[in-house]
Amino acid sequence: MIEEKLRSLGIVLPPTPAPLANYVPYVISGNLLFLAGQGPKEEGSDWHRGRVGEDVGVEDAYKDARLNGIRLLAVARSALGSLDRVERVVKVVGFVNASPAFREHPKVINGCSDLFVEVFGERGRHARSAVGVGSLPEGITVEVEAILEFS
Repeated sequence: MIEEKLRSLGIVLPPTPAPLANYVPYVISGNLLFLAGQGPKEEGSDWHRGRVGEDVGVEDAYKDARLNGIRLLAVARSALGSLDRVERVVKVVGFVNASPAFREHPKVINGCSDLFVEVFGERGRHARSAVGVGSLPEGITVEVEAILEFS
């Protein structure tokens, strides 16, 4: 069912992204799936880099957060075997590589949040934090992590 929803939205999940350092892409504890942070990268391309509010606008950063969400879904499918097992998205934490004066962090992280609601409906609505930071690995624009409940 979720695979059909992804197709109807024109979303193709990439292969599971490999970790950049000494960590795992996910951890399962009980019926919770903790997804490690993902950055904006499309298959065959480089990282989307820049500082939001300086050389990257809100609209492009929103798209980057959406791309992060797609990468999170790829990891979740790998971990669970099927996204149909997702009961709900519990929490999303988004980090925005932002200029000190930037104030629209929630609008950026909406890229991931909106995706999860599009894919899972009401089960995709979640608690969330949207935080501005001075830098991110590889100079990426946005990093997003998530916690999902599954059956």
